[in-house]
Amino acid sequence: MRRRLDTTTNCSPIARLWALRILVNVKQRELSLHAISNQTLVRELGLGEFSEDNDSFEFDTKKMVLQLRKLHRQAEHHAHETGTPVALAGNVSRLAALAGLNLIDCRLLEFAVMMHAEPVLNEAAECLDGLSTAQVHKALSSILDIPEHDIRVSLGRDGRLAHSGLLSVEHDNSGLIRKLELISGDFSACAMLPDMQPADLLRGVVDPATPAELDLTDYPHLAASLDILLPYLRCAKESGRKGVNVFLYGPPGTGKTQLGKVVAAGMGCELFEVASGDSSGDVQSGVKRLNALRAAQCFLGKGRSLILFDEAEDVFDSGRDFWRRSPAQQNKGWMNRMLENNGAPTLWLSNSIEGLDPAFVRRFDMMIEVPVPPRGQRERTNRSICGDLVDAATLARISDCEALAPAVVARATSVVRAVSAEMNRQQASAATERLIDNILAAQGHKRLHAGEAAGLPDTYDPAFIHADVDLARTAEGLAKSRTGRLCLYGPPGTGKTAYARWLARELGMPLLVKRASDLLSMWLGQAEKNLASAFRQAEQGGAILLIDEVDSFLQDRRNAQRSWEITQVNEMLTQMESFAGIFVASTNQINSLDQAALRRFDLKVKFDYMKPEQAADLVRRHCDKLGLAMPSAAEDLCSQRLRFITPGDFATVMRQQRFRPLANTSALIAALHAECALKEAAQPRIGFVH
Repeated sequence: MRRRLDTTTNCSPIARLWALRILVNVKQRELSLHAISNQTLVRELGLGEFSEDNDSFEFDTKKMVLQLRKLHRQAEHHAHETGTPVALAGNVSRLAALAGLNLIDCRLLEFAVMMHAEPVLNEAAECLDGLSTAQVHKALSSILDIPEHDIRVSLGRDGRLAHSGLLSVEHDNSGLIRKLELISGDFSACAMLPDMQPADLLRGVVDPATPAELDLTDYPHLAASLDILLPYLRCAKESGRKGVNVFLYGPPGTGKTQLGKVVAAGMGCELFEVASGDSSGDVQSGVKRLNALRAAQCFLGKGRSLILFDEAEDVFDSGRDFWRRSPAQQNKGWMNRMLENNGAPTLWLSNSIEGLDPAFVRRFDMMIEVPVPPRGQRERTNRSICGDLVDAATLARISDCEALAPAVVARATSVVRAVSAEMNRQQASAATERLIDNILAAQGHKRLHAGEAAGLPDTYDPAFIHADVDLARTAEGLAKSRTGRLCLYGPPGTGKTAYARWLARELGMPLLVKRASDLLSMWLGQAEKNLASAFRQAEQGGAILLIDEVDSFLQDRRNAQRSWEITQVNEMLTQMESFAGIFVASTNQINSLDQAALRRFDLKVKFDYMKPEQAADLVRRHCDKLGLAMPSAAEDLCSQRLRFITPGDFATVMRQQRFRPLANTSALIAALHAECALKEAAQPRIGFVH
């Protein structure tokens, strides 16, 4: 006996009506082919007798088309009785009240939701492919029985629906489903559930931020800016001021996101964050994130809320490809209006201000740079994270690293803490440092212990430095004035860099060390920006700034062959003149420096090879430290004959002592003579060659 399929369907009447209108009114000629090929439509529309699963199925295209038209007439006859599901209508009504949507806006939004949620409507819409925007307007007019002009106005860029960010129209020639883009993939499912609140409907694209892990005391280097920002935001919220936007920028790991959370907590406001990825973990495009921001402004702008838009370069940055326009530039008019009229104060976060159009810069109330925190602040933060786990030396190395974000320290610490019961403090310190080193290496940064050798030697004493000024008295003067520009010059190893470290310790000030490799860049203009940032960072942290190998930036401009060689010198001179703190520059090549630069140094100090008596005294000190016998008269005389000896040579020999112990005092002096011999051989010869 042959089986006959049930022709009843589970789809909602309104979805079935719209699907039939697509197939009969819009598709017309392609009607039969699509109906035959799509078995989901055959079953859901009540054409089960024409299904391939039906035992009595007979291929009769004409008969099936007639039946489809009959079903369409019946559905149109009852069209006045159909309506969108109650849950969907209620949710859209709540959104409409907040965003100011009219009836046509609501109808279009309901259709877009159901097109994604109802299989029969989704399958029918799939057959509308390769549509221009004008064809979309015409098709929607036929499907929803709304005048085409009203559709065009509602979906226009200036319409309330577009401003709400809930529904946008793609301007490529694609299918109806792609042309009508909802704010997120989860929106349609949520909108079909009863009594959903606007914040719930935006879940996955705009979410409540997690609580702050820091507080205002962790940002003392930004106190001047925060003293303006917080009162301004409070005033803006109380007065209902529109167009409040603040741009926070700085390198990764400087705490910008935490700062946004701290600001919101300080104001007693709820912070909502525009997500950079969707619920599936896929990265959201800048355009989609802008739509999410639009929605957030519509639905959160009237409450006590702040909005945080992290990774703002997704919207503003065109990259280094001059032909590529950013989403903000593609929608410049709307972007300007939004920055001028947004209801909820917005904090924009970015790693850089590169590519930010000046037209947008003018519309931000405040531009705040969030630099690498001063070393003292980094140490306080790191001590709170891992001070109970690592020793003082490891904590110091961690805090010395400017490229190390607190989040990296916290993650490494959490791993070690999980197994710390099986480790002593020394092992825990070593494990923490190893994990951090691995992450730094993966990020392209130097490892922690790479800078250990640059620390101040315990034997450092200005008395062993052969300088043409009294270094101790110079330090006393700087301690009183707290300002000065010093140029330290002389052969390598004579103690120039070590003096800057000693000076910082004596004055109780942090030391910010920048080498040429830290500041130079392959990108035109970047070195100048790095220089400006270094001076600004030292000023904000109250630090002594030491730039080693300063000749890389102060070469005599008369010998310049490229324009950037001149601009680097100009930038350095500008920063030196405006810097109110203590700036120390060191160089081995004083004769190559620009004459204008030399005039701008308050004091030029020559560091030379050690005097004979200094060398002999330092030999005695090292003998005492190593437990060797004090030099004999002959050995003492030999010490005084060390030519071209520097404190750096003593440091080299002491490092050798770690793996090649010195047997006696003579061995120590012989090792020093060997270091001097290398330099003596390199000295230029004067006289006749026979």
